[in-house]
Amino acid sequence: MLRVLVMVSGGGTNLQAIIDAVANGDVTNTEIVGVISNNYDVFALERAAKAGIEGVVVSPKDYPSRADFNKGLLDKVNSFNPDLIVLAGFLVVIPEEMIEAYENKIINIHPSLIPSFCGTGYYGLKVHEAALERGVKLTGATVHYVDKGTDTGPIIMQKAVEVKEGDTPKMLQQRVMEEAEWKILPAAINMIANEK
Repeated sequence: MLRVLVMVSGGGTNLQAIIDAVANGDVTNTEIVGVISNNYDVFALERAAKAGIEGVVVSPKDYPSRADFNKGLLDKVNSFNPDLIVLAGFLVVIPEEMIEAYENKIINIHPSLIPSFCGTGYYGLKVHEAALERGVKLTGATVHYVDKGTDTGPIIMQKAVEVKEGDTPKMLQQRVMEEAEWKILPAAINMIANEK
């Protein structure tokens, strides 16, 4: 049984996709053992509670320094004893110590087709704004392993999404989530859980 820890910063729509996929059997051999948020009062923590999953907050604001936060975050991650850490909209730079401790055991969902619109500064709506500004016809989402770079780890899975005439960044973001993110993130977890 793959012990999955999900890390979030906001509403938790990707978390919900994972919860639903485990519940309905699309993801097998998997248990969500916990949810860590870097923010208080986010809907992702309500989603976790409703599903009976322990949710905790590890916020940089609660620590005197970044080094103390990094240690606190790693300690909390270790307490869940995860086999796989899923960054599902976690908008905090992962400490190098954590990447080293969980090498090839951390995956991330990114809202573009890497290598397009990735790296420092490209997250959330900013990715979709950039795609529309550059006039791309296809965008999508990528699930990749996390390494010490920003969005540079090996790609596990990608799914393309058409950019439509009249799209706003918000419209495009919603379509990428519905058509790509909510499908490939659970699928990637299932592949890892079943050693495919």
